[in-house]
Amino acid sequence: MLKEERHTYIIKQINLHNKVLSSDLSIELNVSEDTIRRDLNELAESGKVLKVYGGALSKSFHYPFQQNDIYARESKKEIARKVIGLIQPGMVLLAGGGTSLIELARLMPENLHCTVFTVSPLVALELTERSGVDVILIGGHLSKNSHINTGALTISILADIKVDLCILGTNGLSLEEGVTDSDWEVVQVKKAMIKASQKLAMVSIAEKLNSVQKMKVCGLNAIHYLVTDLDPADKMLQGYSKTLTVL
Repeated sequence: MLKEERHTYIIKQINLHNKVLSSDLSIELNVSEDTIRRDLNELAESGKVLKVYGGALSKSFHYPFQQNDIYARESKKEIARKVIGLIQPGMVLLAGGGTSLIELARLMPENLHCTVFTVSPLVALELTERSGVDVILIGGHLSKNSHINTGALTISILADIKVDLCILGTNGLSLEEGVTDSDWEVVQVKKAMIKASQKLAMVSIAEKLNSVQKMKVCGLNAIHYLVTDLDPADKMLQGYSKTLTVL
């Protein structure tokens, strides 16, 4: 594979999953880790990714207020519009982090009155612009990779609340493995969020469907709504629609 092809592949994986590991890319691309490190250094120097120890991060994920740089932003806005249709006045919600949830916060109607708990400071800041939304930021250790609060304090707080609907993004979703992620701390927080909720809405752009990360969050049976940018009748969603509501 040519260097340009490797770079294209790496950028796509970073945009989809927010973070990549050099060790994983080495296996996927069948090249040495030294080659991957050089690729990541070049991409970082050109301003396309953020180089970190062991891998790289998405610039659009870490600088979400630069709205033009958000990957698949129109798709995420379509997802946000669908999720808003699930929210009834007076509901108590629990929101995760990520650019899809930030788009949801930006599109929340001004006159929609509800309470939103969130583990994401960035989502919380966007929601404070809506006068009808009562925002409660759940504390903890702020992850530099995921930009959500994690750790024992976060999980302890989540154990003491019960909400109507939890809205989560995903790094991997497949019929066989369910919801998966690549960060152990994030997985533990997501599990606690699901336990704290009566219903779960999982949001995902189409490109993340049928992909698998290393750590399992939950099976498809835990999901009540799958919200994507696709038409619910799309063939890509047929397998999912057999076990949950697809929007």
